[in-house]
Amino acid sequence: MRKEISQLRDALLDLNGVLNRPQPDAALIALAGVDLDRALFPLLVRVERRGPLGIGELAELCGRDYTTVSRQITKLEGLGLVARQVNRLDARVKEAVITEKGKVMTDALDGAREKIILSLLAGWDLREVAELGRLLSKFAGEALRFARAEKSRSA
Repeated sequence: MRKEISQLRDALLDLNGVLNRPQPDAALIALAGVDLDRALFPLLVRVERRGPLGIGELAELCGRDYTTVSRQITKLEGLGLVARQVNRLDARVKEAVITEKGKVMTDALDGAREKIILSLLAGWDLREVAELGRLLSKFAGEALRFARAEKSRSA
């Protein structure tokens, strides 16, 4: 399995390199026709997909530090794209939730992302696309579990 893991690692490094460049984010935002700082849109999308989210959990999901995410959520709140609410189980925790205006923006981003991904997968058949989605979801779940376990061990 060593060869396959090496191939997977190389593919992930290549993909990570592409995803961390500013150009794909800028292209997505332009195609969606929205006006949003590209540093904010990954937070907005995660709040819409997984919210309500506490700032600490959101920081962990984005790989950013708490204070940076807190400042960025404040910006999104100022734009009317997210709101903060008290967690119903723990009043000490403030959570970010998507607003109607934020949902309109994430819908536009989703439409643009779909156009880009459709062009990338134009030569693939439906089974291949489904299998890629299934396997990436499985791998991402394992990676998140590993990261959370490592975080709890180091705490």
